[in-house]
Formats: sequence, C-alpha cells, structure tokens
Amino acid sequence: MPSSPTRHCHKCGEPWKLNGNPGRGETCLQCRADLRCCLNCLYYDPRAAEQCRERRADLVHEKHVGNFCEFFDFAKRAWRGLDFKNVREDAARANLKKLLGD
Repeated sequence: MPSSPTRHCHKCGEPWKLNGNPGRGETCLQCRADLRCCLNCLYYDPRAAEQCRERRADLVHEKHVGNFCEFFDFAKRAWRGLDFKNVREDAARANLKKLLGD
C-alpha cells in the first residue's frame, strides 16, 4: 500500500522535514545521496525529452547528482520503496528478450 505524498530522498525514502528546498550541497542524513538533484525534482519525468518537463532548464546528464538548476522544486510523492515492481517495464523487457531470442 503506497504511503501518502511526502518530500523524501529518491534513493532511500528518508523524509525531508525542513521547509523550503535543500541547498546544492545537502545530502540525505540516512544514505548521503544528494537531495537537490533531478530525481527529487517535481519536473523530472523519465518519459519527457531530456527527462525534464521544464523546457527552459539546462540539460543535466547525471540525474542523481546535485546541481544548480534554477527550476528545481522538491517533489512531493509517495515513496514506493526499492522493491517496487513496474509491471509494464517487466513485460516490455520480457517481450524484448523474446524478440531477441534471449
């Protein structure tokens, strides 16, 4: 059962309890992952061009690394956990393996 939307670390789910956005150098207290990174941003979308829905933002190649993007807004999402299964992705991978004969 998914939890309620919170602002949390993209890697481990540790909640961000302070007001406002984290600074570029701030890291998760639990796993030390960068907090001000694309993977925590409201505009991050793996299906969008350059994985960002903010068209004015500069391209960031390493989405998990802290950056200076001026459009960063810490997303409020439900934490899915590391064991979350994406059924559509699993089916697509299975079809690809079948197509390639693996």
